[in-house]
Amino acid sequence: MALELRQQLKLSQQLVMTPQLQQAIKLLQLSRLELLESVQQELLENPLLEESVEEDRQPERVMVEDNNGPTGADAAMEKELLKNAEWDDYLGDFASTSKQSLSRDLEVPEEGMAFDARLASKPSLDGHLGWQMHLSNFTAKEVEIGETIVGSLNSSGYLRATVEEIAGMANADPAHVEKVLHRLQRFDPVGVAARTPSECLLIQIEVYGYDDPILIELVREHLEDLEKKRYKPLAKKFHLTMEKLKEYLELIQTLDPMPGASYGSGDPIYVSPDAFVYKYGEDFVILLNEEGMPRLGLNMSYTDGSLPRNDKDKDYLQDKMRSAMWLMKSLYQRQRTLYKVLESIVKFQRGFFEDGVTKLRPLILKDVADDISMHESTVSRITSNKYVATPHGIFELKFFFNSALELDDGGTVGSESVKAMIKRIISGENDKKPISDEAIADMLKDELQINIARRTVAKYRTAMGIESSSKRKAVF
Repeated sequence: MALELRQQLKLSQQLVMTPQLQQAIKLLQLSRLELLESVQQELLENPLLEESVEEDRQPERVMVEDNNGPTGADAAMEKELLKNAEWDDYLGDFASTSKQSLSRDLEVPEEGMAFDARLASKPSLDGHLGWQMHLSNFTAKEVEIGETIVGSLNSSGYLRATVEEIAGMANADPAHVEKVLHRLQRFDPVGVAARTPSECLLIQIEVYGYDDPILIELVREHLEDLEKKRYKPLAKKFHLTMEKLKEYLELIQTLDPMPGASYGSGDPIYVSPDAFVYKYGEDFVILLNEEGMPRLGLNMSYTDGSLPRNDKDKDYLQDKMRSAMWLMKSLYQRQRTLYKVLESIVKFQRGFFEDGVTKLRPLILKDVADDISMHESTVSRITSNKYVATPHGIFELKFFFNSALELDDGGTVGSESVKAMIKRIISGENDKKPISDEAIADMLKDELQINIARRTVAKYRTAMGIESSSKRKAVF
């Protein structure tokens, strides 16, 4: 078999995603905070990109609409830049009404929170327990053991390691560890570093001075029975009336089964909406949220031809120029796409914006994509991690896309609307006679002609975090 080299000429077509296109796609799916971080990073890395000051805007600071990058010469760059539109004017092209009427007739709620709420640090469980240890008469070795114990707690304040494991990590005797653990469990919050819920509650009963033997026995041996509401056997075993057992339950409910939960280290995450939808007369106005977004412009000092440059400098500046212009064009396109998608959602879900969740109709990505003549993947990306403030609260854009359930008359209703109806039915039920899933399905069919199975009601109820009828039943 002979081996030989041959040359072939072949013509083929393939889809190639340029870095600029990848950047544009990436910007579509970024959340508002991620977008701000991305723009700030580009401002640091690109010398031709700068942030324009709104009250001192120069005419040469420009916004790119539908143009191509520079061809390579300074004169060509300058000529290209003069064709660009102002970034400040982009909202007027897509707003339902003029900016003057918006500023005159609409009161935009101020976004943010008080400075003391921003800067106040929340104490951690580790720091709180360490502070108490150093104020107590602990020896240096006991502090070391205590720090090992504190380092083995989970977010709820329970001890995840055994006494033997802690003794091995702290090079101490297990009896010494048990002594330190006993003292630590009586620190604030009481019951921290317990190994089981029963031990946690028993420590609190001891510290708070409850010495009732029935209460201690209920917590030590019958927590599972109390959780599953097996009250009658317990009342019979301890020779109690139901009213007396209710008093014990109310006392147990004052105890804290997760003493470390209030010292969680995670900070709350506040959602900043990407857009606001207001009712203005008979129409709805969409206002994109531009607060905190830097107004980008080009630094003309690098393109006026006054600086001497060699070919390498020119190539570098031209590359940065193309990058800056493409970023501004991508941001413009992102805001334009977001506005068009929101406008389509408001059109399809007008009943929701008028009356609330119960009027939410079925909607899929393809409906919006066909309405605005875009691909479904583009709509999916622009609705990811985006939030809109509506007259009925702040919702993620994905919330408006939901599946359909059939009606007896051949129509359809959105699944989110059915969830709202189920929640409303359960909220109005009698606690002593909760409504079963099958009864809820029958009510939806008889009153609203919604064809829904019992298992679907159970699925929706579980998704909303609502317990079954047996657990919702009030025994007392």
